[in-house]
Amino acid sequence: MATIQALTDQLKKKFGNAVTGVENPSATQLFIDFKKEKVREICNEVLAQGGRYLVSVGTDNLAKDGTLGLIHTFAFDKEHYFLSLRTATKESEPIESITPDIPNAGWSEREYMDLLGMKFTNHPKPKKLVTADDWPSDIYPLRKEVPFNIKPLAAENVAYQLDECPEGCSIVPFGPYHPTQHEPAHFALFVDGETIKGSDYRGFMIHRGVEKLAQTQISYNEIPFLAERICGICGSVHAASYSQAVEIAVGHKISRRAEYIRTIMLEIERVHSHLLWLGVAGHLIGFDTVFMQAWRVREPIMWLGERLTGNRKTYGMIVIGGVRRDITPELKQDILNVIGTIEKEMITIKNAIIGDTAIHRRTKDVGYVSTEDTIKWSLVGPVARARNVDIDVRRDMPYAAYDEMKFSVPVVDCNDVWGTVLVRVLETFEAISIIRQALDKMPNDGPILTPFEDAVPAGMHGITAVEAPRGEVTHYVITGEENRPERWRVRAPTYPNLQGVPMMLLNNQLADVPIIIGSIDPCFSCTERMEVVDLRNGGMKVMSQSELEALSRNKR
Repeated sequence: MATIQALTDQLKKKFGNAVTGVENPSATQLFIDFKKEKVREICNEVLAQGGRYLVSVGTDNLAKDGTLGLIHTFAFDKEHYFLSLRTATKESEPIESITPDIPNAGWSEREYMDLLGMKFTNHPKPKKLVTADDWPSDIYPLRKEVPFNIKPLAAENVAYQLDECPEGCSIVPFGPYHPTQHEPAHFALFVDGETIKGSDYRGFMIHRGVEKLAQTQISYNEIPFLAERICGICGSVHAASYSQAVEIAVGHKISRRAEYIRTIMLEIERVHSHLLWLGVAGHLIGFDTVFMQAWRVREPIMWLGERLTGNRKTYGMIVIGGVRRDITPELKQDILNVIGTIEKEMITIKNAIIGDTAIHRRTKDVGYVSTEDTIKWSLVGPVARARNVDIDVRRDMPYAAYDEMKFSVPVVDCNDVWGTVLVRVLETFEAISIIRQALDKMPNDGPILTPFEDAVPAGMHGITAVEAPRGEVTHYVITGEENRPERWRVRAPTYPNLQGVPMMLLNNQLADVPIIIGSIDPCFSCTERMEVVDLRNGGMKVMSQSELEALSRNKR
């Protein structure tokens, strides 16, 4: 068992002077500083000791000490703590890639090549990831000297180079705009007849730069309202994860009542999300009865969200220090009535789905990934639990009031899309059970908001994970000056799961692409411009962000 002390002792013993510092500020966080030359060896040792890779964080320390920082973060689920391995390198010096051993680190490292100008040796796919193809190669947006609103001149004669197509295969483009996808993403599918033999992905077309915005323009207390708009569904999830990261970094304790309200909001969001996904999944396989029934059952939870938060979606509720609105006795009964009705109707939907042979044919053995590869690629959420990987941070890293909740974590060994259907349906019932428990056990007294009165000290680190409906959301915060973070890193569950999609697509049929991609419930982003059609003359125009803003302010 790799307890914090045992792991610290093991790394010190094995790597000696390469370990340059250790911090253990709380029972859930361990920070180890080390020399960059040992990055790959230390990460492999952490894997061997039972660590599960989460995310990497890149930082700009050039003005401070002339280095770029890199933090590889792991979870020790059974021991209930996070490990952050911190190192740094000079701007001109490369650092060894950990992607050959930890494939899911590939995107994080490519991201910091694009955004910070970091260099990695032995990276298996050092291609552009985040910045546009025509973005200048000498401007790194996350560096502090680069303004948040920079509009550089486009580079010329550049284009993204797809991976090499296997011999005998043809390239079929899926996206960036496709009727089965609600947001833009481009998959180049390498097909032999109707069988997929490989693929390449080009995304990040609508990157909004929220992390840069938080570092330069808005304050700690404003960020929750930005965080909850990272995703159109997981508003409470991102607000809770960010707020908890700041609270952990500064050692701020909120009331138990506020923690219970957070738990209730997070599970209401889970019910809403799983019903939404179930309807979309039915639509993707041409079974619109499931789509219509799931969304009909979902609608009352949307009305409930409006009564609880003032928004049809669960926005504007969770902030640093607690929550903004209380749950009154009247609202408590309202919640119980709504989830009681949904539970009864979900039983009918569950029985219909489980016995439907058409759904079985379209989902069983589709999108297969082995349990070993699921672990190797650090996949999360229902995607992992459908492949016999028993992880759930509500249980493994309890937050809010989950330490007092009794619930099961549905895990199946189907290893395919059908497994994700089962997991999400079963998790909906567990979420309803958690809501009932939280309403029953919630303390009657205590403030819903406990403000942090002092200035937030700079240089504190906080990491937290919240189990979103799609899988765990991870937020890493380094506190800074001017009442805003030095660095805020967000890793949504789609980030690791999208990296597993090529495995899910391999040797499947072209017709199954929509449901395979849809099975991870991908959330790409929201677009910043739109096309307007004038019905009077048939003319079309693409409106810029400034034109849209002027239009909205003039209330036209």
